[in-house]
Amino acid sequence: MPKMVLLAQYLSINANVLNTFTKKAEISVEVEDKDVTTYASLGWKEVIGGLKSGELGIDFLQDFAATQLDSIMWPLLGMVVPFEVRADQAAVGTSNPKYTGNILIKQWNPLEGSVGDEATVGVSFPTSGAVTRATA
Repeated sequence: MPKMVLLAQYLSINANVLNTFTKKAEISVEVEDKDVTTYASLGWKEVIGGLKSGELGIDFLQDFAATQLDSIMWPLLGMVVPFEVRADQAAVGTSNPKYTGNILIKQWNPLEGSVGDEATVGVSFPTSGAVTRATA
C-alpha cells in the first residue's frame, strides 16, 4: 500500500507561490444531493447530484514585512483569483496532480492568537467555478 507524508506542499494564489508561509492547505469539493424521491421509490429515498462547490482551507504563518504574506493577501480581499495546490512542490505528474481553479478571497484575519502564540492566519476561501485536476 502506498503511503505519503506531506513535507513540501505547493500553494499558489494569484500567481504568488506561498509555500514559505503555508503550514496547511486543504482543498475540498462536494456536490449537493437533491431529493428526487417519488411514490415509485417504494419507501427508499432517491437522490441525484446538484450543484458542485469547493473550499480551499489554509493555515499560514503570518509575515508583515514588505512584499511578504500580509502585503500580498490584503489587496486581494473581495477579489476572485486563481489558485493551484498540490501535494508536493515537484513537477506535476500522475503521482503529483495539481488542483486549480478560482477562489473568492472573502476574509483575511491579519491578527490571530494569544500571548506566546505563533502569529498564524487560518482562512477558508470558497471556490468560484470549476475545480480541475490535472496530471500534466
